[in-house]
Amino acid sequence: MIRRALEVAGLLLVSAGAVLAATPDNDYPTSARVDYVIACMAANGQSREAMTRCSCSVDTLASILPYDRYVAAETILSMRQGVGQAASIFRNTPQYEDNIAELRRAQAEAEVRCFK
Repeated sequence: MIRRALEVAGLLLVSAGAVLAATPDNDYPTSARVDYVIACMAANGQSREAMTRCSCSVDTLASILPYDRYVAAETILSMRQGVGQAASIFRNTPQYEDNIAELRRAQAEAEVRCFK
């Protein structure tokens, strides 16, 4: 009975390890990474060094901030650039500040790791 319980526990541990090994370090799609690197290179130069640093930056960002929160923060920032009542809501809603602050912290860490 104890032996069977140990076998089942061992199988569960092996299964859990396989699931963890199959889970990516982050969930950013390739297209989002490419968009980020292209925009980053436009701001930092069209060189091999800029590409390396920008790739490092998006990898760092992805390791800190889950993709859904990145999209939410980028959407808020994009909506703030508009005009009218809809844009005003995104500029004047305090709860959105947390999303933006989280993105800014991740960007600052990426700056330190990749551009300094």
